[in-house]
Amino acid sequence: MKIVVLEGSPNKNGSSDMLADSFIRGAKEAGHSVQVVDAAHADIHPCIGCIRCGYEGPCVQKDDMETIRRTILDADMMVFVTPLYYYGMSAQLKTLIDRFCAFNSSIQRKRIKSALLTVAWNSDSWTFDALEAHYKTLVRYLDLKDQGMVLGRGCGTPYMTKHSGYPEKAYELGLSL
Repeated sequence: MKIVVLEGSPNKNGSSDMLADSFIRGAKEAGHSVQVVDAAHADIHPCIGCIRCGYEGPCVQKDDMETIRRTILDADMMVFVTPLYYYGMSAQLKTLIDRFCAFNSSIQRKRIKSALLTVAWNSDSWTFDALEAHYKTLVRYLDLKDQGMVLGRGCGTPYMTKHSGYPEKAYELGLSL
């Protein structure tokens, strides 16, 4: 299976990257190929709502999104990776997802598998409610096949994350595919 990991953290080597690395290790051990898209450091402009794409592309903006689009449409699975920022995904990952507008129906037709990997400093039971709802809405709208979520509560620093059970859960999710 071809997996594309959409990393949305601007902090290289941070807690969410740690989960992504663990997931990738497990997925590769299970025999899958993995490609990483670093949404936080790619040249991705926000959707301007012009609809010149006709909802099936190409987008009029000339940035990295056309390459990312091909990568996503070539994949069998998308993994959304983000730190929790004010109870939602990072702006960098959201900007990438907003650009799905230019190829929603292509994603829907593929019935791509998906997963969510996320971390937060907060460890309250409701910490991820809004992000979970957003992810589940994406799964429903894009007709994705959810493979699971790793919700890293109390992972405010890489040290905290490393000493939690969440990297192992991410690894196990990747391995289980």
